Amino acid sequence: MTEHTETQIIEYGGKPAFAVIPWEEYQHLINNQMDPDEADVEFPHEVVAANVMGDSLIKAWREYLGFTQEELATKAGIQQPALARMEKPDARPRTGTLKKLAEAMGLSVEQLRD
Repeated sequence: MTEHTETQIIEYGGKPAFAVIPWEEYQHLINNQMDPDEADVEFPHEVVAANVMGDSLIKAWREYLGFTQEELATKAGIQQPALARMEKPDARPRTGTLKKLAEAMGLSVEQLRD
């Protein structure tokens, strides 16, 4: 089937029940949908304010949640000096490390990505 097909609506009980759309349109919808994790990411005002003022999201969340660097590093299974480096605004921690930090703080990885 190479010709364009219009969307078809299939009714059940007199009401729309299904929509049949062209494959290319379906692929476009699937490939461009928002990741559910991104749609539900929330940030408290204090975290946003600290981030706007130059703190990394890791530091902003750590301070908001009341952790010291040593406490968070221990809980995440990393060294405190490594955490200090990751808290610098230009740092680019690895995804695996972000996962450890997110889990230690009860957050999603998306909440720690600048």
